[in-house]
Amino acid sequence: MFAYIIRRALYAIPILIGVNILTFALFFMVNTPDQMARVQLGDKHISQQDIDNWKAQRGYDKPLFINSDENGLSTLTDTIFFEKSVKLLVFEFGKSDEGRSIGEDIHDRMWPSLALQIPTFIVGIWVNICFALLIVMFRASAFELSAMTFCVALLSISPVFYILGGQFFFAKQWSLVPISGYLEGVDALRFLVLPIIIGVIAGIGSGTRLYRSIFIEEANSDYVRTARAKGASELSILFKHLLPNGMIPILTSVVIVIPQLFLGSLLMESFFGIPGLGSYTLDAIQAQDFAIVRSMVFLGSVLYIIGLLLTDISYTLVDPRVKLS
Repeated sequence: MFAYIIRRALYAIPILIGVNILTFALFFMVNTPDQMARVQLGDKHISQQDIDNWKAQRGYDKPLFINSDENGLSTLTDTIFFEKSVKLLVFEFGKSDEGRSIGEDIHDRMWPSLALQIPTFIVGIWVNICFALLIVMFRASAFELSAMTFCVALLSISPVFYILGGQFFFAKQWSLVPISGYLEGVDALRFLVLPIIIGVIAGIGSGTRLYRSIFIEEANSDYVRTARAKGASELSILFKHLLPNGMIPILTSVVIVIPQLFLGSLLMESFFGIPGLGSYTLDAIQAQDFAIVRSMVFLGSVLYIIGLLLTDISYTLVDPRVKLS
């Protein structure tokens, strides 16, 4: 297993370099350093000298990839790409265009994101799996038809509707929870209850349909018919046969979303005013802060690769027939 992990880590290096180059190229195809300076300084009453000063202070006055004014290795190193993006490969995030340390911002903002995303993830998985097993237990019945209609209805509604509806009824009309904001410590709970509930409800439609299809495929297997022929109860079949044998596709869909737990939810954090990494990224996009955008894209890529590696390792834990080689 150790050799497999090392090999996957080596495979990740060219992927991360490619992500770094693509992020840099795409960002500067859309935004020029002059446009970034205008957004930061404001569109009115600024001169070209102000723009040039802003670019010089932040290192955006250099060529993007190749500096033809320099000689030797400096042709490549004295560029925006080398100074802004290459250092990411050693996890040196640098400073934002406002001068704040991106590493410290990530450290401070990841905790609100985790406090929101982890309960939503765990409760959502538990609810979706239990609901899917219940539907499979009552297959070809009015309950299955009603449950699937309910799931399709939930799936058809935009998450924004759940958020606005929840804020209107639970926060504004009934005053059960704050409409937005965030406090540290135990006080954070009353700010997180509503977004967690909304996150779980919004995921029931897609999650339940996915797990139901996995369990139905397993329910038609020979080992399930054999278990029924031996007189096993439906509950025993569900929890001792269907659930363990359906774990590999479930793990594939579950472990892959682990990076999102850390990176936060753009929608939830923006609507509920939670100072996590999701709102941090959204604010950086609106402000055209390339330093933060590239850092978050790179971090997301690293976490995604780690998630894929954990998926492979988890296969060996739930199915002894799977070997990492």
